[in-house]
Amino acid sequence: MKKIKMLSLYVLLALIVAAFISCGKKGGVDTTKPISEVKAEAEKMNVQQLHEIALKYKNAIAEKTKEVEKLTAQIKPAELLSNETKKIQADINNIKTSVDSLTERFKIYYNALKKKGGDTSGL
Repeated sequence: MKKIKMLSLYVLLALIVAAFISCGKKGGVDTTKPISEVKAEAEKMNVQQLHEIALKYKNAIAEKTKEVEKLTAQIKPAELLSNETKKIQADINNIKTSVDSLTERFKIYYNALKKKGGDTSGL
C-alpha cells in the first residue's frame, strides 16, 4: 500500500514539474522573462495583442490556483507533520511562487492595455 502511495506521489510530482515547464514559455506565457523586457514588450503591443496576452496570463493563474486547491485537498489533518504532507506543502509553495510571477507580469500587460484604452472586461 505504501508503494502505491509513493508511486502516486511521484506521478503527481512529475505532472507538476511538467506543468511548470510548459507554463514557462508555452502559449506566450513566460515567467522567466525579466520584468524590464515584459514592460518594453507591452509598450510595443497594440490593444488586441495586450488583451490576448493578459487573458493568457489570467488563464495560467487560474490553472495554477486549481493546482494549489487540488494539492491542499490532499493534506489530511492527521498527517500534517508527515513527509508526504511536507512534500505537498513544498509543491504548493513552488506553485504560489509561479502564481506571483504570473500575476506580476499579468498586471504589466493589464495596465498597458488600460493605458491604451483597451477593453479590460473579462480580465
